[in-house]
Amino acid sequence: MHGIPRSPLLLGLAGLIPFLWGAATVLSPSLNDLSATTLGARFTGPYVQLFYGAIILSFMSGVLWGFATKATGTRATTGYILSVLPALWAFFMTGFGPNTASLNLMIGFAGLLVLDTTFFRWGLTPSWWMSLRLLLTAIVLICLTITAFV
Repeated sequence: MHGIPRSPLLLGLAGLIPFLWGAATVLSPSLNDLSATTLGARFTGPYVQLFYGAIILSFMSGVLWGFATKATGTRATTGYILSVLPALWAFFMTGFGPNTASLNLMIGFAGLLVLDTTFFRWGLTPSWWMSLRLLLTAIVLICLTITAFV
């Protein structure tokens, strides 16, 4: 986490709350019941992760699009094309049952990490980008693994 500016780090960590909450309510039946009663089913268990995960993949498409604006020529075109893939993945691959959708989101976030690495290697991201993305992606994948396989 060294070198990551405070604001992106704190906002990124705060963005993990729905994934962590979803995993916690999957692991704890009593927390699941409390959450479903007080917050509703959409904010409980796999559903909060799936809904929020699709939003985050779409958001990250926008981030990558912004990075693509720094490129020129065929690299810019390639960057724009690659940047829409996470949103398309979320749209097409999260409409299944919770286990399959969780697995598909895991694939989507792993694929996003590959795209992050590509944009980083092209010099389009901040120098701290991969440190932040590795941390956040690892936690998201752990949370989705709990939902997909527990």
